[in-house]
Amino acid sequence: MRAEVLAVGTELLLGQIADTNSSFMGEQLALSGIDCHFQTKVGDNFDRIVLALRTALARSDAVLVCGGLGPTQDDITREAIAAVMNVDLVRDDSVLERIRAMFASRGREMSPNNARQADVPRGAEVIEQRTGTAPGLVCPVGNKVVYAMPGVPYEMQEMMDRAVLPDLRRRAGEPAVIVSRTLRTWGLAESALAELLEPRVEALSRGGQGVPTIAFLASGIEGIKVRLTVKAADGAAGAAALDAEESLVRQVLGEVVFGVDDETMESAVGSLIRGRGWRLALAESLTGGLVASRVVSVPGASEWFAGGVVAYATEVKGSVLGVPSGPVISPATARAMAEGARTLLRAEVGLATTGVAGPASQEGHPPGTVFVGLSIEGGESEAIELRLPGDRERVRQMTVISALSALRRRLLAPVS
Repeated sequence: MRAEVLAVGTELLLGQIADTNSSFMGEQLALSGIDCHFQTKVGDNFDRIVLALRTALARSDAVLVCGGLGPTQDDITREAIAAVMNVDLVRDDSVLERIRAMFASRGREMSPNNARQADVPRGAEVIEQRTGTAPGLVCPVGNKVVYAMPGVPYEMQEMMDRAVLPDLRRRAGEPAVIVSRTLRTWGLAESALAELLEPRVEALSRGGQGVPTIAFLASGIEGIKVRLTVKAADGAAGAAALDAEESLVRQVLGEVVFGVDDETMESAVGSLIRGRGWRLALAESLTGGLVASRVVSVPGASEWFAGGVVAYATEVKGSVLGVPSGPVISPATARAMAEGARTLLRAEVGLATTGVAGPASQEGHPPGTVFVGLSIEGGESEAIELRLPGDRERVRQMTVISALSALRRRLLAPVS
């Protein structure tokens, strides 16, 4: 069973409304084990909606349409579906009475325009409206089917859950689920990850139920995501297949993988620090508190985060953190800042950032030059130099995750 999503509405093409409906439907189809290979948006134009429907039906078994079922003149999804079915529209009196009763229950009189919502393509089945005025439709087209649902998200979601998904699962016959897991990485480019995993991707290329697929998702300052997806008989079988595949991928990528699904770099660092019974202290210059903001967004951060110092001015670096006089954009300053924060806040781990965010050079260093200081109680402090691309804000944001990544690697390193 192959399904396709068609979202109707000129406002979607103009970017005036985000198309969350298609995302929801795609997710629910996957959870039901129904393949969805295409999602399309089309404006409120009769000929283009008809073309989009015919194109979708030529390559898919079921088409899920949302939008264009309202009472106004630009709501023409019903008419387009009827044209594709090669039938006329018939007014359904029972639907009309439900619409009229819904208005009456709210103390309002139904507008004549709302009567259009009771027009049904001949041969179609009505999905009763329960949360709005627009009914849904189940429209047979040969041995294929078109489902039409309102564009209002909560109305669409209710019909999807109550009527569309059960009917799709019945038509599909064999039960299945499509489940995914995302491995989050930092430190390698997408091309480098693809090269490392190329043998595994090739081995999986035969596909089929129970055989995972691997995809790469570039996510900007959040790194590269490696998505594992599998179609399986049920959730337990899918989870087992993903467990096995994740283990193989981790063997190839190693410490580049820092988290799974929604796990962030800061939560991964927090787990390592909390597991040792330690606390983290921060000293930030060019990041100006961005690292601390990310850290405190982790639930339970108070268990392992002592606090931070935003030492932006040179004199603050000296008077508060004890940084010796001299150039402030240097490895020595980064180390001293990390040591000063750790000592001041009585923590076992210190992390510091200093550098040039731009737009101009400072102390002879071009924009994007960053030094990360690391200090762990009982160990030797160190500084890591980074050269980061982008404008001022991008450099600052990339410094945050780069600094946390450097600390994570230090915490994972064997104790000498």
